Amino acid sequence: MKSLLKIAFVFGIVISFSSCKDDLKTNYQYMPNMYESVAYETYSESDAFNSPTGEKGKEGQLIPLGSIKRGFVPYDIPNTTEGYNFSKTIVNSPLDSTAIDMDKAKELYTIYCGICHGDAGDGKGKLVKQEKFLGVPSYADRPVSIGSIYHVQTYGLNSMGSYANQMSQKERWMVAAYVLELKSKL
Repeated sequence: MKSLLKIAFVFGIVISFSSCKDDLKTNYQYMPNMYESVAYETYSESDAFNSPTGEKGKEGQLIPLGSIKRGFVPYDIPNTTEGYNFSKTIVNSPLDSTAIDMDKAKELYTIYCGICHGDAGDGKGKLVKQEKFLGVPSYADRPVSIGSIYHVQTYGLNSMGSYANQMSQKERWMVAAYVLELKSKL
């Protein structure tokens, strides 16, 4: 009996070692989807969902109605003559006086505005002196408020383009405060 158990034990070990690996046959894979998953394109067209808009998979790329970018504060005054005239009535900045960094505002003014309006705000910037642009007014000659300066920076006016893409809202309010400071010195 003992010899029969020994023979069965040795036979079992030989079979188990020989059955684990066979180079001629592929091994079994349990749960092959974990190893070889089906690749799905994220926003590909699919008939799997019944879309009320009929866009078939493109809904994830659309911005929901009424959504705004984080940190963005809407500026509701329109880009019209009436909007510009209304912006002249705004005399207070939404920024706290401690939030306005005049050194940063001066730097931004020098980069974006000083080339035409001049470092002193007198309308004699480098491009005006080279006669590339003519008719740039001095701040002393214009009745401006902090709101109208911000409005012009946001939308542009006449030959001046918009700086809304170059400066954030906070930076435009800071530059508007700096322009008022320049105007008081003229």
